[in-house]
Amino acid sequence: MSRFLNKNRPPVYCPGCTHEKITKGLDKALTDLNLPADKTVIVSDIGCSGLFDTFFNTHALHGIHGRALTYATGLKLAAPDLNVIVTMGDGGLIIGGAHVLAACRRNLDMTLIILNNFNFGMTGGQYSVTTPTEAVVGSEFLNQAEIPLDICTIAQSAGATYVDRCSGYDADLSGKICKAIEHHGFSIIETLGICTGRYTKKNPLTPASLDQMIKKFPEPSGRIEKNQRPEYGDRYRELAKEKTIFPEAATIEKKIHLGNYQHQEVVILGSAGMRIVTAGDIVGHAGLCAGMNVSIKNDHNVTVLRGPSVSEIIISPDKIDYPGIESPSVVLALSDEGVQRRNKIFASLKPDTFVFKEKKVSIPQTPGKVVEIDFRKLKIKKQDWAMASLGVMAKKEKAVNKEMLIHALKFCFNENRYLTAMETIEKTFNA
Repeated sequence: MSRFLNKNRPPVYCPGCTHEKITKGLDKALTDLNLPADKTVIVSDIGCSGLFDTFFNTHALHGIHGRALTYATGLKLAAPDLNVIVTMGDGGLIIGGAHVLAACRRNLDMTLIILNNFNFGMTGGQYSVTTPTEAVVGSEFLNQAEIPLDICTIAQSAGATYVDRCSGYDADLSGKICKAIEHHGFSIIETLGICTGRYTKKNPLTPASLDQMIKKFPEPSGRIEKNQRPEYGDRYRELAKEKTIFPEAATIEKKIHLGNYQHQEVVILGSAGMRIVTAGDIVGHAGLCAGMNVSIKNDHNVTVLRGPSVSEIIISPDKIDYPGIESPSVVLALSDEGVQRRNKIFASLKPDTFVFKEKKVSIPQTPGKVVEIDFRKLKIKKQDWAMASLGVMAKKEKAVNKEMLIHALKFCFNENRYLTAMETIEKTFNA
């Protein structure tokens, strides 16, 4: 009698589908290996192969398409004593192809069973990465423009330490699965099967033709000797034990005691190269030095060195549940690009909102209280405008004061950078 199959949820596949034979083959392998059910987990994703986790009385994790190996990796590293088995179709194979390659490179001790039936059977019979070029599938001619992928050859090249391929009708299927599971390292076993619901309606395929197909492939050897190396989890834990010095978490002590400090929202609008993010960090640290709660959000182009750059900081004596800026108390407008990025906020500013802008920056009409300074006249370089604007804030005691700013600068910078920053800030204090 089966020890692992779930009697309350028997396998339900299309009549003639090879997946049922592979399900029973896996069950026999688990039974023959006498694995403890509470130490075994089956990880699956989407598609017909994604049904596997419901059919076994083991732990299970069902995830999104192509990502099964990522969940399996986390499980195995967190609980090394688990027997982790991943089931994946040829659809998940290509959608999660990068994860397959990463698993081959790592050599973490888990087993991947690829159920290859040459098409996306669950979603209409479209071609997949393993569909033969000459096949007739539900996605017109697309497979005719590509060659099918040989995952076993790729797995060997990527560093897998155990690779095997067989038909889902193989008389020794359970034995092959056993060997893959017993291997201490990452093992892949590709099973070729028949999708009666979709693929074979237009593509004659039989167990005999699967055997012929396997003979045409380069024969995997099971254990790949040239790739043998320590199992990833073992090596990871070995290296971790050698690590004796760890970076300490930064702690910011309360240095300043403020009176009735009110919730503040600061928006810094600038461009790449103006050190907007650095300025935002300094404002945030200024709040932390005063024992406040702080949140910071930054917005800039992925190119980093071009385009707008925005930093939004909330400083509050209360817990911050939502980090979005709703009612800015300070807006620093340092470039036209930054202003355009957040141009809608200006019309809704309150009359007591402090709006500081560099003289040549244009801003939309606003009810906020606008103050401007000509940084060029003060001979402040453009990359220092954000730092200089913090001096303006501190001088006006808007969101931060000079004492808060000095503590933040000392925390964030070494002595030389601190002195340079203070030279810039002093120019705005004396303006």
